[in-house]
Formats: sequence, C-alpha cells, structure tokens
Amino acid sequence: MTIELNHTIVHATDRDETAAFLTEVLGLPEAPVYGPFRVVELANGVSLDVVASPGPVTVQHYAFLVGDDDFDAIHARIVERGLTFWADPFHRQEGVINHNDGGRGLYWSGPDGHNLEIITVPYGG
Repeated sequence: MTIELNHTIVHATDRDETAAFLTEVLGLPEAPVYGPFRVVELANGVSLDVVASPGPVTVQHYAFLVGDDDFDAIHARIVERGLTFWADPFHRQEGVINHNDGGRGLYWSGPDGHNLEIITVPYGG
C-alpha cells in the first residue's frame, strides 16, 4: 500500500500574510493562489494550503524536516526577524536549539500562533 500526505489546510486570519511568512522564513518560493488558498509547496510534494478563516483560528503544530544548511538559514532568518524561538514545544527554553536524536531542532510561532518546528533528524532518529 502506498499512502502519502498530499496537503493539509492551514487556517489563518490573513491568508496572504501567513503564506508569505511561511515562504519567507522557510526560504520557499512565493505561494501561488489556487481558489481560496495560497499553496505553500514543500520539497517532498506536500503542500500547506493556507486559507482565510472566518472565525477564530485553532492553533496547530507543523514540523519541517530540513537539512543542516537549511536549518542554519532558517534559524538566521528567525533571528534576523527578531522572532522568539524555543528548544521545546511548550516554549519553556527560550533562545535555545535542542539536540534531540543527535540532530538540531527549534520551535517558533506563526502569525496566528501556530507552533512551527524545524528538525534535522526525524524523531527516534
């Protein structure tokens, strides 16, 4: 059986702001419009389809597996923007990079509070 995640919907109070934030911080191409969505395309064929939410946004968690060079570049963009980042999903270890599973990881918040994460080694790695 071959089952792959194709896309997920990211609810946002401002679709364009959230899509731009994601593409800029992650270093991805601009997200094209497809119907009501801004489509943030990831390297593995999965997309984050950002849509404007008519009501309150429920905070979600989105984790990205990245290479070491991409980790360094994303971390630099987070720092350049003055964004707070943490080593843990509960935001207790501010300004720290974790080294879980022999890799590196960090968490930061998106415009609507979505908990974003980059890791260089998958969990259990």
